[in-house]
Amino acid sequence: MSNEPDNNSHHFRFHLPFAHVFSVFGDDWFALKAEAFARFFGTPFFLISQTIIVVAWIVINMLGYVSFDMYPFILLNLAFSLQAAYAAPLILLAQTRQADRDKAHAEADALHREALAMASEQRELFASQQTAQLLALVEQNTKLTEITKVLSERIESLTREIHNKFVSEAK
Repeated sequence: MSNEPDNNSHHFRFHLPFAHVFSVFGDDWFALKAEAFARFFGTPFFLISQTIIVVAWIVINMLGYVSFDMYPFILLNLAFSLQAAYAAPLILLAQTRQADRDKAHAEADALHREALAMASEQRELFASQQTAQLLALVEQNTKLTEITKVLSERIESLTREIHNKFVSEAK
């Protein structure tokens, strides 16, 4: 017997049909590096590091320690343009894939809600059947109680008649 749950009881069973959209850029090495690169752009570490590098670049060139990119910092502009040229498509791709994942999650959640609604309807139907059976049993019990009462009264009446008969014969 396997320890793995069957598909009907697994809590991710509604998400399995959409598993192909969970990997942002795919599953190969380039896709994994591209995803890591796109995620890195939004970190505080990246923003602080980039700010420090830009400030150092400008200070070094303005103070004349080196003069590889003097004012108006054409090389720095080129570096920003190159960064934007690579970052923008990766970020757009990440947003598109996130929208796909969000849609897949929404569809899986809708399927889950439908399954819950059907299970709830089945439970309600079962409860109404059980209630009907209980009412039938109560009605049968009431009839049996009435029959028992009538028979008890009849037995009491017969007992009185027999008792009266023996008392009158004994006199």
